[in-house]
Amino acid sequence: MGQAIAPRMAALVVEDDRMLRDLAAAVLEETDLQVVEAESGEEALAYLREHAEDVAFIFTDVQLPRLVDGVDLARMVATKWPWIRMVVTSGGPGDRIDHLPRSATYMPKPWRALDVLVAAEQAAARTA
Repeated sequence: MGQAIAPRMAALVVEDDRMLRDLAAAVLEETDLQVVEAESGEEALAYLREHAEDVAFIFTDVQLPRLVDGVDLARMVATKWPWIRMVVTSGGPGDRIDHLPRSATYMPKPWRALDVLVAAEQAAARTA
């Protein structure tokens, strides 16, 4: 009998700026996590409703199009899927970061690739 292969955990990148989303995805491809991308909080939530058990890490911008911004997303994730580690980033979050759940980490823009990698690796290690 063969040995079962564990499914690969995912990192979800939520960023409306295509260039920044591609950059974050490229950085996260250096981890053992499968990278999934979303342009909005609503798109991220739709993915999570179907695949939350496979997500270890979310990297999201504060400012997102439509109604659900990165802070709203972090609060919903902390409540519904508390095992998922989150990094929330922004170049100018204003007072929105005051509303982040304690489980989310704030990382100012411009972020360093190494900092994103370390946060993702820590999240993956927690779920392994």
